[in-house]
Amino acid sequence: MTASSSAHPATRRDFLYVATGSVAVVGAAAVAWPLISQMNPDASTIAAGAPIEVDLSPIAEGQDIKVFWRGKPIYIMNRTKKQIEEARSVNVSSLPDPQTDQSRVKEGHDNWLVVIGICTHLGCIPIAHEGNYDGFFCPCHGSQYDSSGRIRQGPAPLNLYVPPYNFVSDTKIKIG
Repeated sequence: MTASSSAHPATRRDFLYVATGSVAVVGAAAVAWPLISQMNPDASTIAAGAPIEVDLSPIAEGQDIKVFWRGKPIYIMNRTKKQIEEARSVNVSSLPDPQTDQSRVKEGHDNWLVVIGICTHLGCIPIAHEGNYDGFFCPCHGSQYDSSGRIRQGPAPLNLYVPPYNFVSDTKIKIG
């Protein structure tokens, strides 16, 4: 007994099947590419959420700057020794939102306060170095924060938020 081979030589019909299938695959990929690509976030959206680096060297003691990260104002304050001492002498249990000053700053960089400058009452933007506590004053409804960004007086229920940040060097921070 001999085995017979069922192989047949390639015909024009086989070529047309392969060519048609290849064109269909390329066409499907050409249609799918823009549909999948449009699901990616816009470049401005990606940039808005990206971390930012801030040079601290031009900020003198007692001064602050405002930068923007993710569309939010960020206050960076170079606090004086007096401001730090006043913030640390407060009885934490007397605060509406009890937090120590040490928990709101990075160890070894006690003079640098970094907070999101949005009032926790209704989202207004407080003014730095105003109010009774040499911190922040919200002119909308009178909330007052101390030099550690903790609520001391007024309708705001919480302290100013501290964004995620770290020190890249002694004179530069990375927010985000």
